[in-house]
Amino acid sequence: MTRRVYLDNNATTPVLPEVLEAMRPYFGERFGNASSIHHHGQETRAAVERARESVAGLLGCRASEIVFTGGGTEADNLAIFGIAHVGDHVISSTIEHHAVLNACKHLAANGFEVTYVPVDGRGRVDPADVKRALRPNTKLITIMLANNETGVVQPVAEIGKIAADADVYFHTDAVQAAGKIAIDVNKIGCDLLTVSGHKFHGPQGVGALYVRKGTRLEPMLYGGSHERSRRAGTENVPGIVGLGKAAELALAGFERGDDIKMAAARDHFERELLGIEATGLNGAGLNGERAPRVPNTTNIYFDGIEGEALVIALDLKGLAVSTGAACSSGAIEPSHVLTAMGLRPDRAKASIRFSLGKQNTREDVDFALGLIPETVARLRELSPVWTKSAVST
Repeated sequence: MTRRVYLDNNATTPVLPEVLEAMRPYFGERFGNASSIHHHGQETRAAVERARESVAGLLGCRASEIVFTGGGTEADNLAIFGIAHVGDHVISSTIEHHAVLNACKHLAANGFEVTYVPVDGRGRVDPADVKRALRPNTKLITIMLANNETGVVQPVAEIGKIAADADVYFHTDAVQAAGKIAIDVNKIGCDLLTVSGHKFHGPQGVGALYVRKGTRLEPMLYGGSHERSRRAGTENVPGIVGLGKAAELALAGFERGDDIKMAAARDHFERELLGIEATGLNGAGLNGERAPRVPNTTNIYFDGIEGEALVIALDLKGLAVSTGAACSSGAIEPSHVLTAMGLRPDRAKASIRFSLGKQNTREDVDFALGLIPETVARLRELSPVWTKSAVST
């Protein structure tokens, strides 16, 4: 059978065995509604509150400042729609996840003003651009902590200070940062921060929004008084328990230096793959080079190919990776993140994201290294546009 290696952990991560075991009782014998006052309800309520403490520990905040949601998209939307009101001005960036970009697009279509600050060639926002974008009616700044395609980490602490000095709310989407780098909401200076369980080995369908004490957040859902009236709806107890356990394991991993080991594996991958003399793989380069990045993410362009073709070819050989491209109206569009960084469309469409998870080993990395150069070479042989002259700096 073909060996299968999964290097698409920024899309989703496998649930760790410890997380699954923590969740298991809440699908069966511990089934109570956490809002009920009898034994069954109080048993699950206690589990929810333990998970809240664990997520708060991961973010360096109070447990009372954690709101559980149905995932990262809902948490991003709650942060944006819960703060901004008609007539307000919102500042975001050109490289945000669509959970933020499309929420801001909706605002712009409904009486709000939205400014999108650019990024440089490394994929980094300049805090000075954020400061220049401020207006008297600016209500919210929403800039991600780490980019989902490149892994580039944004200067959020500087942006947080700008927001605080201007008395403007600051939200950061930390979905791709949580569990990968240490997060302290007080050092960042944010008022709201989003995490999603399935991005750091928790279950799908559960997330959380940090809401700083004193932040006036309007709910999006109306019903019961769940989550201190900030998110109505019966709690997803198994998911919340899993999210809490994943947060505990992430903190323990930082203490062991798991992030340092993962960065070493990622750096080994990049050195070997992009060491042209070693692999004969020219016409390739790192997107986000010389920028701070989360330790698990690599985004590389391979000139002369289509990224989707490489994804399919590698999958047939047992390696799962992804592109940053999105399918829109039946047409493959280049990544908005990479084009915002200044990549020409053909290079953006020739880019592949490789993202490690806790389950990956050095052997997995070496397996990928053994496949990629020969697969790229084969696709280039079939490409009508690839020639030696096609390689550009």
